[in-house]
Amino acid sequence: MLAQKNDSYLSETEYLEGEKTAKERHEYVDGKVYAMAGASRRHSRIALNIALALRTANKTAPCEIHVADVKVKVSPAKAYYYPDVVVGCESDESDDYYLQKPCLIVEVSSKSTAWKDQHEKVVAYQKLASLQTYLIVAQESVQVTVYFRDATGAWAVALYDALEQVIHLSCPPTELRLLDIYEGVQFD
Repeated sequence: MLAQKNDSYLSETEYLEGEKTAKERHEYVDGKVYAMAGASRRHSRIALNIALALRTANKTAPCEIHVADVKVKVSPAKAYYYPDVVVGCESDESDDYYLQKPCLIVEVSSKSTAWKDQHEKVVAYQKLASLQTYLIVAQESVQVTVYFRDATGAWAVALYDALEQVIHLSCPPTELRLLDIYEGVQFD
């Protein structure tokens, strides 16, 4: 769960400089910073499975795939988030620490982050003109909620909850199988 670090306002510049030397990661929303909790092994496995599947399918594409440590800047929301997986295919990204034009964002959700992933981040991420797909991947069961831009550019949502299902991504162009997402994951 994210815990608020302090009540004082912090500028974006102060936040970005502080993150370069911080011992723990923090997300930033309009002047407030929130410490990030550590991830479980299940959470880590799912995120790595997704990143590996994307990398394997896109070895020749100009896209960069990042896991956990690269932020996404959401300018309209004055926010910086650390997605579990983020993909950027734009060659004009100029900062080494965050992307402004991701095409795919993945959050591996837990009970403590579900509300933020399904409400705050959905609204913020949909403000990114470059974003084509936002995946919220459950770690307690087989369930992936997919927010995507339809043919008209409007946001739509679909739910996948069977290991046999395949998610078709437009960016990067990939078929992501739930069987691959949950490979090696044991459920109680």
